[in-house]
Amino acid sequence: MDSIALKAAVDCRWDCVSLGEVMLRLDPGDERIHTTRSFRAWEGGGEYNVARGLRRCFGMRTAIITAFAKNSVGQLLEDLILQGGVDTSLVRWVPYDGIGRTVRNGLNFTERGFGVRSAVGCSDRGNTAIANSRPGDFDWQHIFTTSGTRWLHTGGIFVGLSSTSAAVAKAAIQAARSSGTAVSYDLNYRESLWKGIGGKTKAQEVNRELISTVDVLFGNEEDFSATLGVAIEGVDADFRELPIAPYEGMLYRVAELYPNIKLIATTLRTARSATENDWGAIALHEGKVLIVPQRPLEILDRVGGGDSFASGLIYGLLAGKDASWALRCGVAHGALAMTTPGDTSMATLAEVEALMRGGSARIAR
Repeated sequence: MDSIALKAAVDCRWDCVSLGEVMLRLDPGDERIHTTRSFRAWEGGGEYNVARGLRRCFGMRTAIITAFAKNSVGQLLEDLILQGGVDTSLVRWVPYDGIGRTVRNGLNFTERGFGVRSAVGCSDRGNTAIANSRPGDFDWQHIFTTSGTRWLHTGGIFVGLSSTSAAVAKAAIQAARSSGTAVSYDLNYRESLWKGIGGKTKAQEVNRELISTVDVLFGNEEDFSATLGVAIEGVDADFRELPIAPYEGMLYRVAELYPNIKLIATTLRTARSATENDWGAIALHEGKVLIVPQRPLEILDRVGGGDSFASGLIYGLLAGKDASWALRCGVAHGALAMTTPGDTSMATLAEVEALMRGGSARIAR
């Protein structure tokens, strides 16, 4: 594994751009989706959440590459993104046909879960503006070369949206690589996204091709198994408290298959209940295994925890920290993000650094 080469910040307009869908998240709070009479509106999306965390918590200059149907819902999503400080100048606006017959904006209903009741997500995202996009819809030369971008982040949620999404991601990754931009990819396997376009077989075909040129790869044990065919060996799949050694073997196997990848990272999560998890991470960098041991964590809203882990790790690398520091930053940021509602992080850099130093939950005055 080689080190990750980064362009100088002074030569780039953006530290990171994310390519993916941004949905309107509708949250019933303490109630259930199927019984509530009110929802709170947020924005969220697997790839977007990374750019949002990098901007809001870590002060990085970020933008989102996406598309919206030009209607009031799209404008609400834009307003929510602007509140998080993410640059919307790369958003493509698609004319709305009046009822969403040809294009629409995605919705995601999410309830948090509690105790023995797990979190539930119900998405309504077919035929969205970004799912219908084609590679030629975006000016990759402008994004990665003319304006300049240090880092591109995308992943398996976006590429599973439609039969054309993978081609858009491929074009973005190729343009990024040719301009010297570092690329990260989160496998983020979702069975519901792939079942209508070829299932797990198609997911493996698409993801294997796309990760063959990226620098940093994120995923958990399910992602590696479902999308790459690399499973944790020698351990019962239903046994949640896995020892570290099988994880190490899994990471080394992925590195052997994809020698282009310079850092592979996965969260370690033991879900004792919806609100009590053990949380940590493991990574492989330059042939060395890095571990942040699992620690008990009380969770308010687990959605977006993995994205915040990714943004914390990417921040560490963009800030010139070593991989061990970056991994610990990712774990701390992901933990803090799961103590607040919504997909996106409400943490501050000071809080992340305090937690990395072993800070307590005593009141801060």
